Amino acid sequence: MDLLPISLNIRARACLVVGGGAVAARKAELLMRAGAAVTVVAPALGSELQRHRDGGRLCHRARKFVPEDLAGCALVIGATDDPAVNRDISMRCRQQSIPVNVVDAPALCTFVIPSIVDRSPVVVAVSSAGQSPVLARQLRARIESLIPSSYGRLAVLAGRFRDRVKRRFQDVVERRRFWEEVLQGPVGEMMLAGRERVATLALELALQRGSAAALSRGEVYLVGAGPGDPDLLTFRALRLMQQADAVVYDHLVSPPILDLVRREANRIDVGKKRDRHPIPQEEINRLLVRLARAGNRVLRLKGGDPFIFGRGGEEIAYLAEKGIPFQVVPGITAALGCAAYAGIPLTHRDLAHVCIFVPGHLKEDAELDWHGLARPRQTVVIYMGRHNLEATCGKLVAHGLSGATPAALIQDGTREGQRVVVADLATLPTQAQDAPLDAPTLLIIGEVVRLHRQLAWFEPANTCVPQAGWAAAG
Repeated sequence: MDLLPISLNIRARACLVVGGGAVAARKAELLMRAGAAVTVVAPALGSELQRHRDGGRLCHRARKFVPEDLAGCALVIGATDDPAVNRDISMRCRQQSIPVNVVDAPALCTFVIPSIVDRSPVVVAVSSAGQSPVLARQLRARIESLIPSSYGRLAVLAGRFRDRVKRRFQDVVERRRFWEEVLQGPVGEMMLAGRERVATLALELALQRGSAAALSRGEVYLVGAGPGDPDLLTFRALRLMQQADAVVYDHLVSPPILDLVRREANRIDVGKKRDRHPIPQEEINRLLVRLARAGNRVLRLKGGDPFIFGRGGEEIAYLAEKGIPFQVVPGITAALGCAAYAGIPLTHRDLAHVCIFVPGHLKEDAELDWHGLARPRQTVVIYMGRHNLEATCGKLVAHGLSGATPAALIQDGTREGQRVVVADLATLPTQAQDAPLDAPTLLIIGEVVRLHRQLAWFEPANTCVPQAGWAAAG
């Protein structure tokens, strides 16, 4: 170990930054976030430091560095562009045993400033001992994705109960086990889900009972898996996927996303597709309840977003009725993901001010509002749009849209096998037959589809170009 990592308390203590540029501003910002009383010495300040000075966050001495500036300092940072001044600062600080950091000069430093993951009061520091700051920042970025932003609130909650837990459990081993049960169990999960009041009450109850294990009970995580690309998962979705005991998933969840689920989890494929429901929705609802009542952390994994044609509302209503705790994690719905990967903005101030999402099939007694869908200057997105494509295009034309209105079919949007067919309402059904597309397929209708030719960026080799006549119109 080249350097000893420590956490230094500089709250309300005098700290000096020498230099007035952008680098000095970044260092001063870190010190101020830690509560230091910051003074900057520089003949002139850049705009960022000027803003802090004008806001009263720091003091400014508008001149060059002099040795007297070190008086009373708890810490000094040299960030000038003059090597001689930086060496002088380092030498004088060493003589007075003042911790000093000189930017980009490890040999002149008695300490280095690490890359920081700030979940205050939880702070993770990554240092390369000044050898490779870029590598340290890359490692920090990876750690950022693993630590939820609410970890700080969890630490604060634990701090509030620390003394009481210490009095309740005299034995160190018992105390450690209690905290492990709290932080890794329902109390910790409640805090991470933003349910602080409920978590506090649960911790109170666990303390009274002398164990948090008694609080353990099943819960359902209703998680949107997005349109297929695992990189589009949220941090929270990934965290819950990796701690689930059981996962109940549909066919729209891609294999690369399922690969990210905890390996030990019991996987249950409910396999719902259009016109093929081997497990009825009512049985899925009962399954979720049974698994949760058995004490499992149940991951209900749905393609896209669970509240956009995913029947997520029906499932959590049933869970609420049965008294099963649950939480919901939104996902990128297919319309947003597929359109973005096809280079089709769903709204555009010159082309479309409204965007409408509709399902490609409804209950037998339901009918779409074709007059509303056929209005100009809007984008219509039809989920499962390949189904009844010819009838859909015909009805839109019959209710007022021009047959020349641009339209696109997107299969496996955001995935490696993405395919896009672009045409117009009059010719799209024929072109879709010439380039057979399988579900899941999304239909986008509106003038914004014209932008696809210019903005397509993902897997262009899999894009089926429109007929020459339509291309010229675009």
